[in-house]
Amino acid sequence: MAVYHYKAASPEGEVTEGEMEAQSRDAVIERLQDLGYVPIRAEERGEAKADRPRFSFKLRGRRISQAQLAILTQELAMLMRARLSLDRALEVLIEIAADERIQQLLIRVRDGVHGGATLSAAMEAQTGVFSRLYLSMLKAGEAGGAVETVLMRLSEYLERARDLRETVTSALVYPAILLGVALLSVIVLLVYVVPQFQQLFDDAGQALPFATQVVIFVGDGLRSYGWLCALGVAGLVFYLRGQLAVPATRYRWDARFLRLPLAGDLITKIEVARFSRMLGTLLSNGVPLLTGLSIVKETLDNRVLAEAMDGVVERLKQGHGLAEPLAEVPFFPRLAVHMVRVGEETGQLEEMLLQVSEVYDREVRSAIKRVMALLEPALILGLGLVIAAIIMSILVAILSVNELAF
Repeated sequence: MAVYHYKAASPEGEVTEGEMEAQSRDAVIERLQDLGYVPIRAEERGEAKADRPRFSFKLRGRRISQAQLAILTQELAMLMRARLSLDRALEVLIEIAADERIQQLLIRVRDGVHGGATLSAAMEAQTGVFSRLYLSMLKAGEAGGAVETVLMRLSEYLERARDLRETVTSALVYPAILLGVALLSVIVLLVYVVPQFQQLFDDAGQALPFATQVVIFVGDGLRSYGWLCALGVAGLVFYLRGQLAVPATRYRWDARFLRLPLAGDLITKIEVARFSRMLGTLLSNGVPLLTGLSIVKETLDNRVLAEAMDGVVERLKQGHGLAEPLAEVPFFPRLAVHMVRVGEETGQLEEMLLQVSEVYDREVRSAIKRVMALLEPALILGLGLVIAAIIMSILVAILSVNELAF
């Protein structure tokens, strides 16, 4: 059994914390609920300090992460579900916030509520903190009198979106490290190893094989103009970033990315999963379909798919369903269109959209495994071939020099 550090609120809103021995985190939560407390946080001792999320809202240049926003939303929902008033729930969050800047932010939200504003209006006043999707869902929940339910759904949505993003990011870590090691190994060979043989070749006074001349030339270039190469790479990166900020250029590049053999399929599935989850979550919380589509369009990264949503909105305004215009969107999967059509026919569009997101979440994970299964050996093989080519060019030159001497 492990020891868990917990924080909980009493029915009167008083915050208490302590430690409890239990089989799992869920057991701690269940025990606290049996005692009449509202669980706020439960973490295994030893991991609490290291893993406790620290709030970092976009305040004075800092931005909150999806995980941090999900935790804050979940805690607020749990406190309100325990029948605490909104004012008291905000007070509890202010008390347990570890960051003074976050406390100030929550204080401003609370003051806005005290001034007569709704929670969504008070949060919207904190420019750059809460997304349009977040605020739209919260407004819909306020209109329907189900703020705590909407907050729980928001925290679940944010958690799932974070898991998908972390899956993609984690999959890219190993190839990035492998590529970095490959480049470093090649640079070390060219800059430090190859010059050790250059004096031997100069003393021989004979023409070297073409491959050896190329290797020596590249090594000399890196030693003499390495700093210039680094500046060139940095300049190229800044130039490409500037070009991608231009809508027309970004659109062309996004279209090219979608046509890539493996990466294009992966990008499409990621965007479809994001689209379906966001739209399904918005619809299930009372946001109108047209409004939801305009919100979802702003969150899609690929401009080709995002701009295609304009055509979908226009067709909806003309009285068409969602599935028909989606079928005309380039690269939008036929399976997703079929599932949306079934949802429309059965009157369960929002549930079907959430099901689509589940399907493509799994597809993304499978696609990532397939891409990594091909990418990792390709990188290793490429690194081996480059290093072998460098070594062979030196060995061939040494053998030719020895033959001449003999």
